Amino acid sequence: MSQLTAKLKGPATIFSMLACALVIWELCVRILQIKPILLPPPSRIWTEFIGSPAYFMKETGQTFLTTVSGFALAALLGLVLAIGIVHSKFLERTVYTLLVGLNSVPKVALAPLFVIWMGTGTEPKIAIAILLAIFSIVIDAVLGLRSVDPDMLHLARISRAPMWMILLKIRLPNALPSIFAGLKVAISFALVGAIVGEFVAGSGGLGFAILTAQGQFDTPRVFVCLFLLGILGTGLFYLVEILERLALPWHVSQRGNAAAH
Repeated sequence: MSQLTAKLKGPATIFSMLACALVIWELCVRILQIKPILLPPPSRIWTEFIGSPAYFMKETGQTFLTTVSGFALAALLGLVLAIGIVHSKFLERTVYTLLVGLNSVPKVALAPLFVIWMGTGTEPKIAIAILLAIFSIVIDAVLGLRSVDPDMLHLARISRAPMWMILLKIRLPNALPSIFAGLKVAISFALVGAIVGEFVAGSGGLGFAILTAQGQFDTPRVFVCLFLLGILGTGLFYLVEILERLALPWHVSQRGNAAAH
């Protein structure tokens, strides 16, 4: 019973803080008589959501699919590139440098190019999500793959272990903590990329809904979309964290979390 109470204490504290913040927000808007077009009260935002929940869920689902698709492709491509960079000096000098250069360019500036190349469907949104998410995955994966004890690698080579076995048995297990750190950053960037894509070439999704509401000066609808984006981003982040706990129960960070809980 005491363990169950301890596990529930954290979420209960978070929800209590959120509830207090919403109450303060509601009171401030009403006492200061702020116009809804500038800052609607939470009650007005809730009323807006209840008025058309199917619409908001549909747009949220579209953004979710775009984000997850971009994230999954970025994770796959990023891991392949990281393995190539670690094993090839040529790829390190070319691909790695290209990724650093692309990461320094504002992605909003690149978004119109994807629209020209791919049209206004789902493809440019996924491409932008990949572009935003892949850099952190590659950087952290390369760091993890290289952070192997040189003596262990030397012993494996002396034992004439093939390169693929060294990768699967030594490098990848050692790199998993770094890879998951990159994935947790990347999932948030993938969501940002999906929204940027919906801003530039959207016909649906929460980004397009925000643009439509902004054009109509419908501030409560904008806030509904922002709240849904916050919930979606938080949920995706914790989903990756759950996968990390399942994949790395042996890691010191997970043992520390278990002890704290």
